[in-house]
Amino acid sequence: LFRFSFDWNDGLFDVTWSENNEHVLITSSGDGSLQIWDTAKTKGPLQVYKEHTQEAYCVDWSQTRGEQLVVSGSWDQTAKLWDPAVGKSLCTFKGHEGVIYSTIWSPHIPSCFASASGDQTLRVWDVKAPGVKLVIPAHQAEILSCDWCKYDENLLVTGAVDCSLKGWDLRNIRQPVFVLLGHTYAIRRVKVS
Repeated sequence: LFRFSFDWNDGLFDVTWSENNEHVLITSSGDGSLQIWDTAKTKGPLQVYKEHTQEAYCVDWSQTRGEQLVVSGSWDQTAKLWDPAVGKSLCTFKGHEGVIYSTIWSPHIPSCFASASGDQTLRVWDVKAPGVKLVIPAHQAEILSCDWCKYDENLLVTGAVDCSLKGWDLRNIRQPVFVLLGHTYAIRRVKVS
């Protein structure tokens, strides 16, 4: 157990662990910055990246050990691609017309990530190709969370302010493959087992 804490001067909204170093993690914060921390060193952070102009609400480290890539999503309506070894973002993804609440790497396709937004869309991006790969008008409400299925590379699940969960097959986005109802409040986080 760790017996120390790290302090930052603004709220921390999300955290993601490195896939190749058990001591390294990245947090995203209300001042629009990302912080890299090393739990083996009690002083921190190792590095701070400040490019987002509003809250950096979500951050995710790629799940492939070959590529050390991080994606962040912000209330400034952009997602940014980072290599922690480089002192600035590699690329900025624009297209959302609302706050980005969730950015999640595909566990199957190393260069793809999904983003969920207050603009009511789920989007899929490929970092090796410019522009958005897929735009899904997934809910008639703000989408607060999304996650990839670990066992089906074409399945994504969204959770929204409309209190519903929806499953999306990327090969046919005209309608969801399932809709799960029952919550009485907005769904802030969804995770696929």
